[in-house]
Amino acid sequence: MDPSPHNSSTATGDGVLSVPASTNPIPTPNSNSGTVDDQKESLSQIIDSVDRTLGLLHKLYLTVSSFSVASQLPLLQRLNTLVAELDGIQKLAENCNFQIPLEVVNLIDDGKNPDQFTRDVINSFISKNQITKGKTDALKSFRKHLLEELNQAFPDEVITYKEVRAAAAARLVQAQNAIPNGDVKIKPKH
Repeated sequence: MDPSPHNSSTATGDGVLSVPASTNPIPTPNSNSGTVDDQKESLSQIIDSVDRTLGLLHKLYLTVSSFSVASQLPLLQRLNTLVAELDGIQKLAENCNFQIPLEVVNLIDDGKNPDQFTRDVINSFISKNQITKGKTDALKSFRKHLLEELNQAFPDEVITYKEVRAAAAARLVQAQNAIPNGDVKIKPKH
């Protein structure tokens, strides 16, 4: 990253690169409100401008690679067009406020595909989900085993416990079927 004072990107403590909507702290009367639609429009304009910039860079490369005194004027024109296009990108970027994870920026700096970050995050979620599912299954198995042992050791108490649980479940269902005015919905029996 550029350490110059003109670089307004900041890294937050949660590993996210925050790009502010504007580097100008004083709002101007014509400043964009920053709605989602405006940001999407600005982003599409930035993408178009980047495409034009890449085309200009290619033309500039061709001009420089075959440079002669006669090509000095087209070279200067292309350089001025490139500077103007980059200035336009900067102005359009002020209307966008996106948070980019620092890991993605580091991957791009390393020359890697940012989709790798997405794959890694998804794989991490999948592995954590599998661990949680394993813990849940182990607790269900333990509960079932514990209830079987309790049923063998204290059969009368387990029957009483199941009756109390069934009554509590019935009251819960009845409370859910209550109408706000205090009446109860009655389901017709078939």
